[in-house]
Amino acid sequence: MIGAPLTRVDGVAKVTGAARYSYEEPVANTAYGVIVTSTIAAGRIASIDAKEAQSLAGVLLVLSHENAPRVKADAGDRKLQVLQDDAVFYDRQPVALIVADTFERATDAASRVRVTYDRKAPATTMSSPGAQTYTPSQANNNPPDTTRGDFDAAFASAPVKLDNSYVTPTEFHNPMEPHATLAMWSGDELTIYDTSQGVFPRRASVAKIFGIPDTSVRVVSKFIGGGFGSKGGTNPYCVLAAMAAKVIGRPVKVVLTRPQMFGGFGNRPRTEQRVRLGADRSGKLTAMAHDVRSQGSRYDDFIENAAVISRMLYAVPNQITTHRGVRYDVVTPTYMRAPGESSGSFALESAMDELAYATGTDPLELRLINYAETDLSEQKPFSSKSLRQCYAQAAQRFGWASRKAAPRSMRTPDGLLAGYGMASSTYPSNRSSASAAATMHADGTVLATSGGCDIGTGAYTAFTQVAAEAIGLPVARVRFDLGDTTMPPAPEAGGSQLTASVANAVHAAGVALREKLAGLATANRNSPLHGRQLADLAFGDGRVFVRAQPVTGERYADIVRHSGAPSVMARADVQHDRRAKGPYSSHAFGAHFAEVHVDPDLGTVRLARMVSAFAAGTIVNAKTARSQFLGGTVWGVSMALHEEGRIDERTGRYMNASLENYLVPVNADIPSIEIILVDEQDEFVNPLGIKGIGEIGNVGSAAAVANAVYHATGKRVRELPISPEKLLT
Repeated sequence: MIGAPLTRVDGVAKVTGAARYSYEEPVANTAYGVIVTSTIAAGRIASIDAKEAQSLAGVLLVLSHENAPRVKADAGDRKLQVLQDDAVFYDRQPVALIVADTFERATDAASRVRVTYDRKAPATTMSSPGAQTYTPSQANNNPPDTTRGDFDAAFASAPVKLDNSYVTPTEFHNPMEPHATLAMWSGDELTIYDTSQGVFPRRASVAKIFGIPDTSVRVVSKFIGGGFGSKGGTNPYCVLAAMAAKVIGRPVKVVLTRPQMFGGFGNRPRTEQRVRLGADRSGKLTAMAHDVRSQGSRYDDFIENAAVISRMLYAVPNQITTHRGVRYDVVTPTYMRAPGESSGSFALESAMDELAYATGTDPLELRLINYAETDLSEQKPFSSKSLRQCYAQAAQRFGWASRKAAPRSMRTPDGLLAGYGMASSTYPSNRSSASAAATMHADGTVLATSGGCDIGTGAYTAFTQVAAEAIGLPVARVRFDLGDTTMPPAPEAGGSQLTASVANAVHAAGVALREKLAGLATANRNSPLHGRQLADLAFGDGRVFVRAQPVTGERYADIVRHSGAPSVMARADVQHDRRAKGPYSSHAFGAHFAEVHVDPDLGTVRLARMVSAFAAGTIVNAKTARSQFLGGTVWGVSMALHEEGRIDERTGRYMNASLENYLVPVNADIPSIEIILVDEQDEFVNPLGIKGIGEIGNVGSAAAVANAVYHATGKRVRELPISPEKLLT
């Protein structure tokens, strides 16, 4: 079953409404919390007048820094602003929580809270007076700076030199399901139904914040309506819901409004990246420098590790990379699909395209000239690398050979400028420890479990397939459940690691279960398998049988019934330290090819088509994998042409805080996108050879579109998004 394009096992539940999301959990006596957020970006709360709100019918609690329970707000995975003092660090920071017996009453009461502030002039951009540049201790678990060879000497002597800066704007996650938490206490035991990408990391974080043992917190997250990194770390709404529930002694639900999701709860940070390339006249790289400045908050640390991709993608002997943070009056940024690599690939792959034109080399040929056979940053071979095959298959399908080299040399039949662009893609193959259990029931069905989360990627389906294959059952006889800390532990669905981690644990649990069943059968004197050796047995179609005599065997259901127990369970714990460095460097790779059409008079850009090829080891489900590659590729198009958080530099408030004004592509913006799955086997990355795919589609996609725009127009736009005014000025 592994690899088959199985339709989602949870699809019917989702389209019929049977799939229950965190905010929808039916709990008796639930109260509703609505967050009041700041209207300034820097300063202090002078006073909070909540008398009118408190007088309204149904209002149960007004929580502010004056009466909120004390918690360890800096003890989790982020430093949180959860009503612990009067300081305001960013616009839309929580300053109060109104709890009422209905959502409507809580919303009405929240609108009647009057907050006055001692305002301070905010620093609202990376170049504002008061913004502070600093050197971080790490860049998303990577060293902030690296050096190899002698960049200065190599760059100085290079026949061809490029030195350009690239900018990616602040971008916001906007999953269909907004952030929400339902929290309830039973004595000192806390249960939260949370929009979480990882129930076990959330449990650990919340337990630290409240100063209670992990075992006193249960986190449930069965279905997620999109996360993209925004639901990875613990956010204030989760803690506020738990605080309020503790105070009033009844369950409390808190959900963010759409405007609250802009500017107050994390985002992809703005980056300013300088890339210097030195090369010989054939385009062979001799020197590279990639320096990154990344948006950061006043009170916490987060760095977009945008230069990490440059450390390993091409064979360049002399290189420096640096990361610097810039503190100003905004919320702490967070992970957003392909953090680091998506922003960094725009700069790196745009610079490589510029080098191709500077040396008169075809952009695809330039990348082959600089192809890295090993990871120079880690001085290791790759566990597998099929990037050449990605280039070849995508280029052939796209028709890259028909491209005319000169900018503005191609037109559509109706007179629009046409351009072809391409870019490379890569993302590390991450993996963490994970556990799983599989239980065979007397009716011959199996329940497999692991505490991972399905953020919409198809984890329910993929893990069902893996369990079915490992045990030797039809998929219809297997049910997979996840998203609960009462289950075996699993990492979060982030960093493209969940499937690569949990699938191996599920497979191991399935193998352990079938072997346990075989052991029961061979020990049973009444079984036709009595006395047989495990090595002589095979498994399939719900049976264990003699390999040389398939007719001699016993059904799993009969083995369970004959055991006298209602079920038989096996568990597997697969250990892997994500931070440990093994003998191989493991990455997934890909290539994007894009065609755009540009109106020469209006400067409007339309994507005409795209072909993208990816090699990512074992593909567990071809249908859901294609969906992930498509979603990431589309997001890259959105990054190139649409998305930008526009801040009011006077106040620090994002002005386009709605899906009406924050641009994202609609169906009319996305024509044909063809996804090619390149066959690849990797015997080193993990037992099943799986590489994560959730984020790689987003890497390089924006650069491919930007490079196509240059080919069409001869105008190089180095600051995203590419808008008509940037092409016409």
